[in-house]
Amino acid sequence: MARRRHEEEHDSHERWLVSYADFITLLFAFFVVMYALSSVNEGKYRILSNSMVVAFRNAPVSGAGQTQTVIPASSPVVTAPLSSKSSEGMRLKEREKMRQVAKNILDVMAPLVEQGKVRVLETSRGVSIEINDSILFSPGQALLNPTLAKAMLSVAEVLVPADFPITIEGHTDNMPISNAQFPSNWELSAVRATTVLRLFADAGIAAERLTAIGYADTRPVEPNLLADGRARNRRVTILIDSAIPEKSTELDLQGSAAPPARARTPTPPAVR
Repeated sequence: MARRRHEEEHDSHERWLVSYADFITLLFAFFVVMYALSSVNEGKYRILSNSMVVAFRNAPVSGAGQTQTVIPASSPVVTAPLSSKSSEGMRLKEREKMRQVAKNILDVMAPLVEQGKVRVLETSRGVSIEINDSILFSPGQALLNPTLAKAMLSVAEVLVPADFPITIEGHTDNMPISNAQFPSNWELSAVRATTVLRLFADAGIAAERLTAIGYADTRPVEPNLLADGRARNRRVTILIDSAIPEKSTELDLQGSAAPPARARTPTPPAVR
């Protein structure tokens, strides 16, 4: 039987073309994808981005053994500034309340006002009640006169529902005092102011509304040259502070934001 002759296969030197063609195809696809990514439609991208934000913001997030929900952050509440009209209306309302308080105090202290021992004034800060210390205290003492204590309690009854801050100031003349109880006018004026404060607190005025200050002879309202002037300077002042906010301007290091200078106002007349 004739033996079949095995024919040797010829080597194909063109096989590399297949791999090369595949490589070129992949490279072309890569550049097409890169080009597509570099020219994304901005409008579609924003729509997609917003959709993903909404989806992920409200979507439940699975944790270890429990399910959590991402709660969307709430927008901060922005308080609109008060308009000039509403601010002016508030000022007028507070001023009217202050005038009513002054009128009620005048009614209570009418006999002493007529004698010139008490003055009720309306100031830029509120209402000021000036009481001559000769009817409140004995000379060089800080014990309240029992007769005037009743009148002061009537004033306190007016101030209890008013809800305004109250500052009580003690003032003296320039005559020096020096004893074991009061080494100087500073101590005397401070203790007198505190005595009135304690009476107001005992009458029911909240302690956080009360402040006592001793000024000694540093704030005279009359020259201390004559006896009448010194008598006028020896006083206790009850200042009922207005709740009307004052305008303020913050300064920078150069002081360029300095507020305009206020014009001096004359001493307000006593309320009659």
